[in-house]
Amino acid sequence: MANSTLTKQRSEALGSTVALKSAMAVTGVILVLFLIAHMYGNLNVFAGRQAFDNYSHHLRELGEPMLPHGGFLWIMRVVLLASVLIHTYAAVVLWRRADRARPVRYQVTKRVQRSYSSYTMRYGGIGIALFVVFHVLHLTTNTIHPGGPSDSPYERMVSGFQPEFWYVTLFYVAAVLAVGLHLRHGIWSALTTLGANRQSRQRSLNIIATVIAAGLTIGFLLTPLSVTFGLVG
Repeated sequence: MANSTLTKQRSEALGSTVALKSAMAVTGVILVLFLIAHMYGNLNVFAGRQAFDNYSHHLRELGEPMLPHGGFLWIMRVVLLASVLIHTYAAVVLWRRADRARPVRYQVTKRVQRSYSSYTMRYGGIGIALFVVFHVLHLTTNTIHPGGPSDSPYERMVSGFQPEFWYVTLFYVAAVLAVGLHLRHGIWSALTTLGANRQSRQRSLNIIATVIAAGLTIGFLLTPLSVTFGLVG
């Protein structure tokens, strides 16, 4: 009877872990798709102020008249916020569960063996969350404005990354690099969780994860660096 109860408890714990990993994978896919779309929007800055501002304005008109003005953006924000909260909750629970399951006598050894990507996923995620708050306050709500407030998304973007605000650019670059490292490991982990990982596919999955992460990293770095170095003005 005791063995049956123990087996059931282990089975339930395993199921919960699988569910949490699946939740992280699915929400991670949603966030990656958003990043791809967001990167495309940022790259419109190279087409000039009118094109960039028109793109930003068009986002507020998507779905009209079925949706109210700005309705699509609010739906997207709710989905993204829910994804971030679920992703974070699952990560924290799995993190704590892994720490509790680790035998005390092996803690030092495991700490040494723990991969760099593991640290990136945990502590990098915290840094990314802080950056997202700053990013929203800077370029979305216009609450923080290093180059001065403006109703033009293009002007907020360009004025905020001027050479005299090099520290803003540096912070942005560091955050994007952290996102890239997080994505590299996260994409591979998500594909594994969703059942795409097979011994014969290991190399292909690593290439896919690296290419997507590198592409997004470069894409997001192009805009602030181009502004700071005078290629966009």
